[in-house]
Amino acid sequence: MTGSLPPGGVVLTEDELEARWADAWRPDQVAVRLSGVGTTWCVAAGWALDLFRGRQTRPHSDLEIAVPAAGFPEVRARFPEYVFDAAGSGRVWPGAGAEALAATHQTWLRDPASGQFLFDVFREPHEGGTWICRRDEGLRLPYDAIIARTPGGIPYLVPELVLLFKAKALRPKDQADFDNVMPLLTRARRDVLAGWLERVHPGHPWLAALAGQHRPGAGRR
Repeated sequence: MTGSLPPGGVVLTEDELEARWADAWRPDQVAVRLSGVGTTWCVAAGWALDLFRGRQTRPHSDLEIAVPAAGFPEVRARFPEYVFDAAGSGRVWPGAGAEALAATHQTWLRDPASGQFLFDVFREPHEGGTWICRRDEGLRLPYDAIIARTPGGIPYLVPELVLLFKAKALRPKDQADFDNVMPLLTRARRDVLAGWLERVHPGHPWLAALAGQHRPGAGRR
């Protein structure tokens, strides 16, 4: 991702975005279309937390998946009847040309007939099989360590990384996700999340809650 956005792009209002994401796919629909794909991929964000919990716990306004940036062309090829638009900083670049792709990391799959967005692809920085955090390039992990799978085989980002990314905006739904997921995390997962928060978001309010889980008897799940 480059430092500056290309000219142009379309600005969509909140109402327009809500309407055009109303038909967003579910994780199982994407998993069917990506069955057998060679590149690594996983469900991210709020849906990943629900896959971790084993059930849908709240409405989701969209669906995000993450792929290594170099693997995006293989994912793109699985949806020839649709269009990928680049998105970033409140703008959308229809058709995801090379300049827009280089300047953004989000890509929205669009049905050209209806104009509806179906899911969002995060094109993640990486070196081979090593994932690189967009917010701290020193945070690097093998993909095998950051992806879990449902009993049905759907890959999803581990909850501690999902919460790390949610920590920045701290919207009401992000706080609710943290409050609901934290009791389900093992002590090891909580310790890892606390370490990442200290590194990426020093002084974050979640750190106090995570520290409180170290009282005697806590975190044995």
